Amino acid sequence: MAAITTTTAPPQTRTVRPIQNKQVVKPGLGVELLTAGTAACIADLFTFPLDTTKVRLQVQGEGGSNALQGRGVFGTLIHIAKNEGPSSLYSGIVPGLQRQMAFSAIRIGAYESVKNKYMEMSGVTGGIQLMGVRIAAGVTTGTLAILAAQPTDVVKVRMQAAGSSQQYKGVMDAYWTIGQKEGLKNGLYRGTFPNIARNCIVNVGETVVYDAAKDGFISGGYMKEGIGCHFSSAVVAGVTATLVASPVDVVKTRFMNSPRGKYRGAIHCAKQTARKEGWKTFYKGFNASCMRLVSWNIVLWLSYEQIKIAVKEQYKSKA
Repeated sequence: MAAITTTTAPPQTRTVRPIQNKQVVKPGLGVELLTAGTAACIADLFTFPLDTTKVRLQVQGEGGSNALQGRGVFGTLIHIAKNEGPSSLYSGIVPGLQRQMAFSAIRIGAYESVKNKYMEMSGVTGGIQLMGVRIAAGVTTGTLAILAAQPTDVVKVRMQAAGSSQQYKGVMDAYWTIGQKEGLKNGLYRGTFPNIARNCIVNVGETVVYDAAKDGFISGGYMKEGIGCHFSSAVVAGVTATLVASPVDVVKTRFMNSPRGKYRGAIHCAKQTARKEGWKTFYKGFNASCMRLVSWNIVLWLSYEQIKIAVKEQYKSKA
């Protein structure tokens, strides 16, 4: 009987390829700046008439032709629209939007990156120390933002105060006239230091308080991440910013709008204002400021958070 031989095939080896993790692509700093600047411009378009009203109320008592004594927020707003035309409420909107794309883009868009860097450098992860890191980040981005955007702020305030008086033929004429007649230091960069002080306070009041309030609402279990949480945090930030920044804001507005030589500096402006008109003057236009800042913060943060979500989804789809 013939022997039956069987051959067994050698075992097949299967090559296992390592699983490659997809690298998560995050928006860069440039995208974050653009996102913040866009959200701030949207907020300005909605609330600029209140900002113009606030400026007019703050320069009351300086003897200008636009002084509107004895009128409240809505009385002043209606008076401007009726006597100068509705377009006067948007005087200075172009430099205002230019300001937001330079100023808010930096102070809000760079805030998270600067905060994370400070946390990494200090090793802080929570507690009261984290609030210190947040404040430091807010002061840093607020200062850098003003150094970049100061000329736009000066032109915005001047055009808002001038209204329909035809003092300037347009935005570029305002830049040119102020620069030619008053120069950089005493013109386009006038009030830089009080503006840095004011906007560092505002940035802490808005950006830092919003960040802390949102974190508190979520970590405390009061709210979940979403529009309701963003809205509530924005209201807290707006009210806080108005309370702490109003005196500096009044001095900044008056100093920027004053003719050259009227005040020796921001401190002299504050002293003269207090001596002639009393300390209550530092909260002149407070209602307009509060209404404007609260509404501005609501539109800003809701827009900012939604744009951020859309940008992140766009990046995820490309990953």
